[in-house]
Amino acid sequence: MLALNISAFPERMPSEAVAAILGAAAEVVREAGGSIAGGHTIRSEEPIFGLAVTGLVHPDRVWTKAGARPDDVLVLSKPIGTGIVLAGGSAAEKAAAITRMRGLNRAAAEALIELGPDVHAVTDVTGFGIGGHAWEMAERSDAVLVVDTTRLPFYDGALAAAAAGVRTGGDARNREHLAGRLAVAPSVAPALEALCYDPQTSGGLLAAVAPGAVGGAEDAGFVAVGHVEVGPAGVRLA
Repeated sequence: MLALNISAFPERMPSEAVAAILGAAAEVVREAGGSIAGGHTIRSEEPIFGLAVTGLVHPDRVWTKAGARPDDVLVLSKPIGTGIVLAGGSAAEKAAAITRMRGLNRAAAEALIELGPDVHAVTDVTGFGIGGHAWEMAERSDAVLVVDTTRLPFYDGALAAAAAGVRTGGDARNREHLAGRLAVAPSVAPALEALCYDPQTSGGLLAAVAPGAVGGAEDAGFVAVGHVEVGPAGVRLA
């Protein structure tokens, strides 16, 4: 795997700060098993940084969002609630969330590899929230993904902040995107519903696995958060 630094920094930015950003990025790329192969930097009034990554994967080890099967169990590798916590959590809660957000999904992915053909579909949970990314899996699998909101793992402070009415700008956009695609049971509290729309930064992996693989996934830190039913495609919060 090769990564290129894509950087834009103001000229007034201290060189030590730029070096710290580039150094930290290189460290994370090494942790992921890759290397920095150069990059490109331009001037910008606001600092912007990212990585363009190229890698190779064996065709037999490619997961897609398609392939979830009825009776599969949905498992999730990280808590949710980053958007709401960062918008309305305490300083300690924000710090704890950021610490977990800095962790790679490499170990979770390797755990799924060990489960072999029992892993039927995989996605990450990022800007569309768990509801939006579950919909992507449901649409491509022509199935219903049922998310059990009582089993979802949350970052500390997320549920309390959501119950207090904290929302991010992505909440309304995700609700609009999922209109007609996501059904909410009457028993689901508004705070739990909001957390399913909450956009995530550095979220975990959501996978549909065969029932017999759930124990192995849980041993690797995944949490069972729902199941798959016969279609038509949709998401249901229960």
